[in-house]
Amino acid sequence: MFISPTIKLQSGAEMPLVGFGTWKHDGDKAIEAVYEGVKEGYRLFDCACDYGNEKECGLGLKRALDEGIVKREEVWVASKLWNTFHHKEHVRAAVKKSLAEWGVDYFDLYYVHFPISLAYVPFETRYPPGWWVDGKSQVKLDPVPLRETWEALEACVDEGLIRHLGISNMTSALIMDLMSYARIKPSVLEVEIHPYNQQPRLIEYAHSIGLAVTAYSSFGPMGFRELKMPKALRTQLLFTHPVITRIAMRHGCTPAQVILRWATQRNIAVIPKSDTAAMMEENMRNVETHLLEEDMHSIAQLHMGLRFNDPIDDFPGCYIFC
Repeated sequence: MFISPTIKLQSGAEMPLVGFGTWKHDGDKAIEAVYEGVKEGYRLFDCACDYGNEKECGLGLKRALDEGIVKREEVWVASKLWNTFHHKEHVRAAVKKSLAEWGVDYFDLYYVHFPISLAYVPFETRYPPGWWVDGKSQVKLDPVPLRETWEALEACVDEGLIRHLGISNMTSALIMDLMSYARIKPSVLEVEIHPYNQQPRLIEYAHSIGLAVTAYSSFGPMGFRELKMPKALRTQLLFTHPVITRIAMRHGCTPAQVILRWATQRNIAVIPKSDTAAMMEENMRNVETHLLEEDMHSIAQLHMGLRFNDPIDDFPGCYIFC
């Protein structure tokens, strides 16, 4: 079993540098994936209400806990507040619902998933609610000040439901505003980072104010090809890009390990999705490779500001990154 090194958060807590992403792990596969992930040494599981698999992920963790493979306090469970629950009267209920789905008493890390608020959808109507207010084709914005949402999350921290707060898919100006009033500062910023979308200035800013950074979609177009996204389908896979494969050959590692190490070597956490035990170990062991300065420079040249997870591409009115 290989255990990831950690990042020290502002609170002094140590968060795993390599976590396990649960997006697109569905049904029984999610149960098995989380269970196997624990066995392979993963100690952070990144989930969300919107993924629709919190219950299954929780069952996988419970199995590992029941078998004594790990103790609850040794595992970071992370989830995210969905866009339909931003009003203060809905925040605590959403947190409690996710906790119940996971079968845990607290979240080690809980993010605001997107800085955009949609019309409320009751749990009994649909859970997870998704982007469409009618479940089909209609997006309905319902603006809520981020401050209102954040203060409700701070109350959840006070209550012991959440240990650390995080923010996801936010840009620097909004983070600056949040930091001006937050009683409990965010600990982690989770954003899309890969060689095609490197976001160097956002990372620089986050680190300058003590925010840890977690990269999602580290493999760029790979995960989005599974969704038949046109711009992902027409983009070269990072795994086969000659810059990446050349570096992998030089170091005797895999392209996946090169891509992940490009992030972790700069103290950026990663949460790759892994489907097999072999892949889990391969991703975890990226930290055993040391990329040269020339390797880092070569990868830097791949940047093209190509973002795959941009809601406006699919959901009218959901302008976030423009």
